[in-house]
Amino acid sequence: MDKSNFVDQIKIFCRSGHGGAGSKHFMRNKLTAMGGPDGGDGGRGAHIILKGNSQLWTLLHLRYYKNILAENGGNGGGNNCTGKNGKDIIIEVPLGTIAINEETEEQEAEILEHGQEIILMRGGRGGLGNSNFKTATNQAPEYAQPGEEGEEGVKILELKVLADVGLVGFPNAGKSTLLSSITAAKAKIANYAFTTLVPQLGMVEYRDGRSFCMADLPGIIEGAAEGKGLGHRFLRHIERNSILLFLIPADSNDHRKEFDILRCELEKYNPDMLQKDFIIAISKSDMLDDELKASISEELPKNIPHIFISSVTGFNLQPLKDLLWNVLNTTKEI
Repeated sequence: MDKSNFVDQIKIFCRSGHGGAGSKHFMRNKLTAMGGPDGGDGGRGAHIILKGNSQLWTLLHLRYYKNILAENGGNGGGNNCTGKNGKDIIIEVPLGTIAINEETEEQEAEILEHGQEIILMRGGRGGLGNSNFKTATNQAPEYAQPGEEGEEGVKILELKVLADVGLVGFPNAGKSTLLSSITAAKAKIANYAFTTLVPQLGMVEYRDGRSFCMADLPGIIEGAAEGKGLGHRFLRHIERNSILLFLIPADSNDHRKEFDILRCELEKYNPDMLQKDFIIAISKSDMLDDELKASISEELPKNIPHIFISSVTGFNLQPLKDLLWNVLNTTKEI
């Protein structure tokens, strides 16, 4: 996806509809000169609703929506006529979207399923008409309720990519090449850092028609948790991945140090990320002999599975898929 077409955060001022006022009305017709109260209730103000849509991958379609103002409810009328409810506004968003209150910085909604609906802002309730206040001692109440005001405020919609496997590594580690090799995704590939500026998603075809989703994420640099490089804008997309596949190139000067730096940046950003399943893949392994592979294996953590691969020659790509599939499904069963 082109950088200009990928929008993963927007800020919108939202205001739900005010409730309509109840009616203060008394029955009057040619047969009744002074009838009892028959004022109807006001209509409900329109809600602002978030709805999940699995066909959307970005917040681009909301880029120019700076203000979303919902419709007010109609006022009540005579003859116990209830006012019209405001027409709800439904905002369709990609799966993985969260809504944050800018003022309190609290998360207020999270969309994870197709068709899921969450009321982001409730419309005000309509006021009661004077017919509701008639009692044995007050046969002609001359008051009705005003409608409730709606809610308003600035909301931040933030997309965190939903994928089963997230590729983690320094810039130019070969993540885009791997994604292009085992999926139909056409990621941009070049021999310089930060080729990938936005997340790229691809479906990995497994055995017997089964598949899982893999995301190529912009490369981490040391200090990313403090906002260096692409910083937080990238790290948020890792939070939802079930498995993190650390890609370390075979020609790295220190494979263990590179892994430790990546792991440290994740921990600084969100310690919960350390609870995910980790797998290490040594890319560009077609240049290694068995002795070098054994030497690199000694450097790597013993409690994390690792595999040597080559995206260019296809070496060990099917065993990598098998490993990811097995870990992914073991995780889901727990």
